[in-house]
Amino acid sequence: PAKKRRRKKRGGVTDAEAREARALEEELFGASGAAATLRGAAAADDDDAEDALAAAVEDAAAAASALGGPGFVLDRGRGEEEATAAAAAPSLGGALGDDSEEEDEEEELFGGMSGRAGRGAVTGPPAAAWEDPDEEGIEVAVASKDRLRKLRQEEHETTLGGKEYVQRLRQQHAKLNPRTDWASKALAAVTREKDAAAAGTDVAWSDEDDGEGGAEKGLGSTQRDASALVVQQSRAAMGVPLPAGEIEATRVKDGNAAEPADAVIQSTQFHPHLPVLLTAGLDRAIRLYQVDGRRNAKLQGVFLDDCPIRRACFADGGHSVVASGRRPFFYVYHLQAGRVERVTGLAGRSERSYEGFCESPVASHAGASGGSASLLAFFGDQGHIPLVSLQTRQCVATLKMNGSVRCAAFGPDGNTLYSAGGDGEVYVWDIRTRRCVERMVDDGCVRATSLACAPDSSHFAVGSDSGVVNLYQKRFHARLDGSAAVAGKGPARAARPTPAKSFLNLTTSVDTLAFSADSQIMAMSSRMKKDALRLVHVPSRTVFANWPSSKTPIQFCSSLAFSPGGGYFAAGNARGRVLLYRFHHYSSY
Repeated sequence: PAKKRRRKKRGGVTDAEAREARALEEELFGASGAAATLRGAAAADDDDAEDALAAAVEDAAAAASALGGPGFVLDRGRGEEEATAAAAAPSLGGALGDDSEEEDEEEELFGGMSGRAGRGAVTGPPAAAWEDPDEEGIEVAVASKDRLRKLRQEEHETTLGGKEYVQRLRQQHAKLNPRTDWASKALAAVTREKDAAAAGTDVAWSDEDDGEGGAEKGLGSTQRDASALVVQQSRAAMGVPLPAGEIEATRVKDGNAAEPADAVIQSTQFHPHLPVLLTAGLDRAIRLYQVDGRRNAKLQGVFLDDCPIRRACFADGGHSVVASGRRPFFYVYHLQAGRVERVTGLAGRSERSYEGFCESPVASHAGASGGSASLLAFFGDQGHIPLVSLQTRQCVATLKMNGSVRCAAFGPDGNTLYSAGGDGEVYVWDIRTRRCVERMVDDGCVRATSLACAPDSSHFAVGSDSGVVNLYQKRFHARLDGSAAVAGKGPARAARPTPAKSFLNLTTSVDTLAFSADSQIMAMSSRMKKDALRLVHVPSRTVFANWPSSKTPIQFCSSLAFSPGGGYFAAGNARGRVLLYRFHHYSSY
């Protein structure tokens, strides 16, 4: 068996034949070596050496013929001895077995690179590693299908072969997806770098060439100026008028997708300075998310085990979060310290619930220490509005309405407070003097349920339990500094102004009203009816017709919020999700 394996490995020859082949091989290479030696002598014009060289070449040819080669061809370009070895190599390979077979495989793999004789010479492009034999017999009908007609180069073409079809597809893809300039320049730069490395020279970069040098040079400055650029773009977008009629909005990943709530989202608000979203609800949890529109990762979470949250918001310039429910206490969560403080009861007050309140946007109360602190206006019993300082955690003043308090909102300067309630009247308070400077009857309102003031103080809106939203132009600037407030005298009777516009798009109680940061958009919603959400274009006083549509999955909307730059809009619903939308008119958060 061992002898049979040796025969099989050597190509089916016997030991005697193998020994004879080795002898002929030694004779062949000996003749080739003699030819090489005599060639040097022939170069010196030695007649005897030339005769010996010719005899050596004849001996090498005879040896190659004895080995069974295909014949000897004299290649003057490569030299007689190289041509002789090249002619003898195939026969030697067949006689000696594996070595020549490996060289044949190597030559086939590298596409024309010869073995011993011509190693390093490339005769053509590299061959494909694998080709599908079925492509030769495939015929694709390109005229009968509409999507394939664009692959035709001539009108009469009806079918394409397999290889031609693949080539046309590649051309069509390159046509529809052209290489970008920066990718082409980067590829050219890499090619130049490789060529320069092969030549042993340095690469000369230029900004005009490919932008690589300029990009590397400007990358640091781009990163350094990123914040300033975002702020500049945001301010520019805020100053651009928003077109009426339609608004371009795109839904992004839910604001609380990282950890949805297990109950109704009662409060949603964006941080006034950072891309952070606050959510809170009846599951007793306060959650903070980083807003980027892609991941919206969760930052922090606080669980209040004895307080289902009805209202939560940022306060004190965004340094803390105030949360309350139907409890005789409320919580203050300090963001930087990560500490939760429970404030139980207010001196001189007997309210059993602090579930409703609003916060002042700026520091508007002078504390005992001479500093300033934000104010919280709680909706108390029997028309009382306790004003609580976040600095002292104590009630500093109490305002009194004729009817019950249902809703309230601070003006953008923090010195004005609007309140409304069960008597259908709107009260305007001067926080500095603690006096009511204006009282008005909301047109057609029996009981007010929501109230919001525009950030630019141009408008304020009042929603009622009948679904009507009245938009008013603010006209109280003169009264705030008038003699009535200074003398301590309130308005004798309520005024009856005509609203600038009444919106009848909602048919159930209006629970939430919100203005965008540039006061061009007003959002209004009701949690009593599915998809009861509308956006109003304030300058034209019209409702956007295209959004939200019937396919927008708002569900039962329970809270609304605009980001400080107007770029994002959040809507919390009864399923515990906060839908996040991107308004493309605004360039940033």
